[in-house]
Amino acid sequence: MPSTIRLHRVLRAAPERVYRAFLDPDAKAKWLPPHGFTGKVHHLDARVGGTYKMSFSNFNTGTSHAFSGTYLELVAHELIRYTDVFDDPNLPGTIQVTVALKAVSCGTELDITQEGVPDAIPAEACYLGWQESLLQLAQLVEPEIPDGE
Repeated sequence: MPSTIRLHRVLRAAPERVYRAFLDPDAKAKWLPPHGFTGKVHHLDARVGGTYKMSFSNFNTGTSHAFSGTYLELVAHELIRYTDVFDDPNLPGTIQVTVALKAVSCGTELDITQEGVPDAIPAEACYLGWQESLLQLAQLVEPEIPDGE
């Protein structure tokens, strides 16, 4: 049975900044790959019906895997829904991802649900990878760096 992964974080950054980090190709390539991987965004068309393609490369071995998807719903600074499909035929199916953002007193409450993760990917590995990615997301969006720095 495919897994469903649920994550919850509170980030010290405005929802606008967190939202942008999910849709900006350079930002996504920086924070999304888990530790030990590099990321490349091949294309990203952030609009409903738009598509993206990205790959992660294992820094130690050089092997990579690519995935792509379609944006299903975008509500500025509040909601991103999209699909993920792996190029690898051993990882079949379509993953549905929902990213919900809510402004809170200290920043943004972030809820991510990933439904339909292929059986070949252990749920605990997904959680571990997401924990690493979300730490990197926080490191990207939380600093208040003035212009000119």
